[in-house]
Amino acid sequence: MALENNPLKQYFRRPAIYLKLPSGLHAYSDEIVNKPESGELAVYPMTAIDEITTRTPDSLYNGTAMVDIIRSCIPDIKNPWQISNVDLDAILIAIRSASSGNELKLTSDCPECNEVSDYSVNLVALLSTLKSGDYESELLLSDLLIKFRPLTYKEVNQISNKQFESQRLFNEINDEEDFDIKTKKTQEAILSVTELTMEILAKTIVYIKTPSAFVEDTNYILEFLKNSVEKRIPY
Repeated sequence: MALENNPLKQYFRRPAIYLKLPSGLHAYSDEIVNKPESGELAVYPMTAIDEITTRTPDSLYNGTAMVDIIRSCIPDIKNPWQISNVDLDAILIAIRSASSGNELKLTSDCPECNEVSDYSVNLVALLSTLKSGDYESELLLSDLLIKFRPLTYKEVNQISNKQFESQRLFNEINDEEDFDIKTKKTQEAILSVTELTMEILAKTIVYIKTPSAFVEDTNYILEFLKNSVEKRIPY
C-alpha cells in the first residue's frame, strides 16, 4: 500500500501507454475490469518485483505469475483470471512496450540460405492491428443455432497444463522399448488428446438452440460433440 506522505512518490512509475482492449470494455463486468471514461486502460512498466516473478518456474506454470504482473502493470484489471484470451496478447504486448520500449528487435535465420537478418517490430502499431472475433452472432448449422465465446485466461491456463501432461506422456512413449506397452501408451495418449480437444470445444460453446430446446449445460454439449457426425461448414 502506498503511503500518501512518501517524499519519493514523485519518482514512482507512471503510465507509459494506454490500451484499448480488442474485445472492448463492454465485454467485462465491473468486478473484472474497471472502466475508465476514456475507454483506455493505463499500462505501467514492470517493477523489479515483476521481473523476479517472471523467473519463478512454479508461478509461471500455474499462471499466478501472469496474473500478478497484469495486476501490477494494469491496475484497472481487477481479475486477470477472467480476461478473455482474445485480449491477452494485446495486454502482454502493451506491458512489454511500457516496460522495454516500443521497438521489439528480432533475428531471423533463413532456412534456405542460412542468412541472418535483424529487424524490429513497432509494438504500438502491432496493437492497432489486433481485432476481436465476432462472438455476438450465432452459427446456423442445419436446424441448430450455436453461440460461441472466447476462453478466459484461467481456462487457457488449465488447458495448457493438461497439454503439458499430454506431451509428457508422448515423451515417455518415445523412451519405451517394449512394443506392446508402447502401443498401449500411444492409444491412451491419443485418447487423452482427443478428450482434451472435445473439452476445449465444449467450453467455447455458450449454448445450442434446437427447435424444441435451449441447451447451456456443458456436459450435454460435450456429449453432443462426442456423438455428432462430422460435417463440413461451407465458407
